[in-house]
Amino acid sequence: MANFNIKRLSEDIRRELSAAVSGVKDPRVAEGFVTITRCEVTNDMSYCKVWVACMGGEERTAKAVEGMKAAGGYFKKQIAARIRMRKIPELIFQADNSLEYSEHIEDIIAHLPKRVEDTDDNSGEDADEN
Repeated sequence: MANFNIKRLSEDIRRELSAAVSGVKDPRVAEGFVTITRCEVTNDMSYCKVWVACMGGEERTAKAVEGMKAAGGYFKKQIAARIRMRKIPELIFQADNSLEYSEHIEDIIAHLPKRVEDTDDNSGEDADEN
């Protein structure tokens, strides 16, 4: 039962952080398309790991994470205003480079040579049928 509540709380925090990102004035966060991809609250609800993704590569994501860390107090205030909790967890922001990794895999797949099927064998079978 507690595990379900932790997952629900993690999702609520992710949703509220995503909404609060638009209110951040820090140019490292405001200028880029910043997305909160995942949150995980520890069992004792002391810490919350927040994965941040940003369009523009790993360097841009690293800058966005630094901006999010600087605005950590603002985010905790927004969570406290919207979610009823006794203690607001400490937010730990981490870069999520899964978008870049998936783009890299798609590029590899796109540049694979096309598989050429033997058309000579098929044309010989068609000739036998006639």
